[in-house]
Amino acid sequence: MRFSPGLLALSAATLVLAQQNPLVLVGGDPTNPNGIYQFIPPVLNNITNGTTITFRFTGAPGNHSVTQSTFLDPCNPLAGGFDSGWVNIPTNNASTSPEWNLTITNATGPIWFFCKQLVPAIHCVSGMVGAINPPQSGNTFSAFQSNAQNFQGQPGVQEGSLVGAEASASAGPGPSGSGVTFYTALASATAQATAIGPGINANPSSGGGSSGAVAVTANLLMAALGVILGGSLCLV
Repeated sequence: MRFSPGLLALSAATLVLAQQNPLVLVGGDPTNPNGIYQFIPPVLNNITNGTTITFRFTGAPGNHSVTQSTFLDPCNPLAGGFDSGWVNIPTNNASTSPEWNLTITNATGPIWFFCKQLVPAIHCVSGMVGAINPPQSGNTFSAFQSNAQNFQGQPGVQEGSLVGAEASASAGPGPSGSGVTFYTALASATAQATAIGPGINANPSSGGGSSGAVAVTANLLMAALGVILGGSLCLV
């Protein structure tokens, strides 16, 4: 079979475009292999400087984030790292899939990320982690995911920034139709102010697997009550 030069050029251009603009789905559904707590795909290889990765929040219902971490501390936000904030998609959302564009600024080393939602199970411990350009030996993605699944304690939920280490975004996720809600940094007069997303509350929540129960102190809940008003809050 022969192909015209024009068709071959178009195919090559399409392949280059796909490599330059990879898509990652944030959150699965119960019918997906590995369930709802996952990035699809979890690993992106051969990513170069200037590549824009689109994270599409497809878990419906779902409540997830894309938060930078490190290989050795996979379930805690990296200080100065990028963070999409929580994106809450209600059960009745039928059409809107918010997206967040992250541009790689330093592709010389691996970039690690996770979902910082804590309920009904700790998403990171449940395996919801991802990597950009992970090594093929040593500190591999499989080792990173194993570190996450063996994480002890309660992961941090502090808010990061659009501009992180090795990657940055120029805007938060969007659009916000069909009841989709975004939760970013909260202003608080207390020294213990921490970003609180929907699904985190003062009552213990029984998680699956090794995640256990999660309790958030009352003073953190009070910091959140001033901004979490109305709407449908999804806990997955």
